[in-house]
Amino acid sequence: MTEATTLILVLPDRDAAEEVAGEVTERFPLPSEPRLVREALAGEDDAEDAQWLVVLEPAPATLDVAALAALAEAHEGWLERS
Repeated sequence: MTEATTLILVLPDRDAAEEVAGEVTERFPLPSEPRLVREALAGEDDAEDAQWLVVLEPAPATLDVAALAALAEAHEGWLERS
């Protein structure tokens, strides 16, 4: 990563998102706290059918993207860039 961008860790539930946000805050130097966002899946009205996002914005260019992806995967999630 050569410039600041937005990184989004997509996780299956709120507990996983809160745990990952805490780990990210402890392990990586961030300019601001990660934001937790609930994202309902398209066409689903049930609260159970939601993903939780840990949004890192702006994400410094120095962040270890591979480590963030591994952290998300360890919690049954994945990493996206936007």
